[in-house]
Amino acid sequence: MSAKNALITAAVAVLAIAGAGGAYFYTQNQAKPDAAARAYLEAWEDGDYEFMEDISLSEPARLAELYESIPEDMGATEYSFELDEVTEDGDLADAAFTATWALEELGEFTYRSELELERHEERWRVVWAPTTIHPDFDYDARFRRTRSWPERGRILALDGQPITEYRDVVVVGIEPQRITDRDAMIQALVDNLEVDPAEVNAALDRPGLREDWFLPVVEIPADRFEELRPIIYPVPGLVFQSKQDRQPPSEEFARHVIGSVGEITAEGLENRGEIYRRGDLVGRTGLEQVFEGRLAGRPTLELRITYPEADDEVLVSDEGQPSEDLATTLSVPIQQAAEAALEGIEQPAAVVVVDSTSFDVRAAVSRPLGEFNRAFGGRYPPGSSFKVVFSATLMDSGVTVDQQVPCPAETEVGGRAFRNFEGEALGVTTFRQVFVHSCNTGFIELGSAVESEQLIEGAKRFGFGENFDFPLNVAKAVFPQPNDVTEKAAATIGQGRVLASPLHMATVAAAIAADGWQPPKLLTEAEASERKALDPATGQTLRELMVQVVAEGTGRAAQVPGVEVGGKTGTAEFGDETPPKTHAWFIGFTDDLAFAILVEDGGVGGRVAAPIAAKLIAALE
Repeated sequence: MSAKNALITAAVAVLAIAGAGGAYFYTQNQAKPDAAARAYLEAWEDGDYEFMEDISLSEPARLAELYESIPEDMGATEYSFELDEVTEDGDLADAAFTATWALEELGEFTYRSELELERHEERWRVVWAPTTIHPDFDYDARFRRTRSWPERGRILALDGQPITEYRDVVVVGIEPQRITDRDAMIQALVDNLEVDPAEVNAALDRPGLREDWFLPVVEIPADRFEELRPIIYPVPGLVFQSKQDRQPPSEEFARHVIGSVGEITAEGLENRGEIYRRGDLVGRTGLEQVFEGRLAGRPTLELRITYPEADDEVLVSDEGQPSEDLATTLSVPIQQAAEAALEGIEQPAAVVVVDSTSFDVRAAVSRPLGEFNRAFGGRYPPGSSFKVVFSATLMDSGVTVDQQVPCPAETEVGGRAFRNFEGEALGVTTFRQVFVHSCNTGFIELGSAVESEQLIEGAKRFGFGENFDFPLNVAKAVFPQPNDVTEKAAATIGQGRVLASPLHMATVAAAIAADGWQPPKLLTEAEASERKALDPATGQTLRELMVQVVAEGTGRAAQVPGVEVGGKTGTAEFGDETPPKTHAWFIGFTDDLAFAILVEDGGVGGRVAAPIAAKLIAALE
């Protein structure tokens, strides 16, 4: 053999010895207890359970199964063992070692234990015992990870009482492999539970979906499920799970505001961060979703040793974060009254009630339940309900209630004809009558003498164009710069590009009652914003006019015996049809409350929205 080949052979031999690790050195040094201990620990690190069995005495029957389960049970991503001192006493020895485990979410976990060794036929071997794994381990013990969430924080009403409580619910879901007629199944969900069919189809078409998965769709109170059981239980594909969950006083109660809690979705797991796991409950909509971190807190994480006949021992603990309650400005009786007021209304509709002193939201209702929150997020032309805003501008510019104003059936501006409802004509009359009977042509006539900048500034005093902090999505009210005289004329009567939400129009009514506008609040902790003052004389006159609207004008259907109600109707045109479709509006105030009512494509405000206001007010008395 040449010298060169000899060197290569020697190098390969050295590498082979190095790669063999502790097992090799144990083979060469079986008479040394430290070699046996080191080999055992290195085999544990490498997962060489066959070698561990070979070097052990009295090893458990399923050593490999036991050791394979330990990292998973502990939630360990890496682990290592370092041999410390070895004490030899005749044919016995003790080998102390330090175990270090990198645990998911819990960080590094280190402990000291020891191996007992015995010289057996001139060969040192490990005398296996549970303490070989951990000094507190026992024969039937196991490692176990636990995650315990604190009790979810409560959403409170104005009086401090919880709005939601834990009740028996049924999770209505889908198991794909059970479906026989997908369209019929989805239609059953839409007809009985008002779910969004697009969301159901998206869930069923998700890539990677397994046929045996349970896909939660909606949660309903147990008593509601019993009512629907004959209809939905037989539908192939629908599956039902019972549990306890947080529920409001009724299925409908402030659903779009309070929101819902349900099992976290796959998308939620991606977006919510590492503390969540499949099966965790999470806020899905409304305040429950926006304030998830606060209401849920953070789970306490623990690594334990569990024993069949004794209490668990906690080895590592990461204390979570307690949950917190969330106090709202909602009033349970006012919310219930607002929801009752919409009973029987088939079109999409909304009711918002605010305190006219504090501008706190006392109630918000949006129907139907399965769609977006139109009470806050919907944006519509306010129609004649906007005339209270324009009237404040007119009065500040010198118009009086007794000023003479023409009210023809029709007027033309920039080539467009504007008409009064049902062709009504009052002739030459007073501004008081123009307001009380909502004469479009009279307002347009008065608006011709007002500059666009005055209109814009007047709308700004009532919050149009203003962004403000609010915990849920809210549509900004807008009063754009008119492009021409025709658009300006339309804007004076709340048409054209003027848009507002029911929430905003409720604050407009509150501004009349309170001599000034400020942004609404939904949480008691929110700080009140500075109020945009309204001239007290103007406010007083507008309040009187709005009371007269209900007493003898277009809002007579809002009358409630023995109660003074002020209001303004609105019949707001939208779309391109001839004749145009209209939204029905009514905004108003009574006592210390102001409100706005909208019925989409509802027709005439005085005939459709005003009676809803009467129901609301009567329920509050």
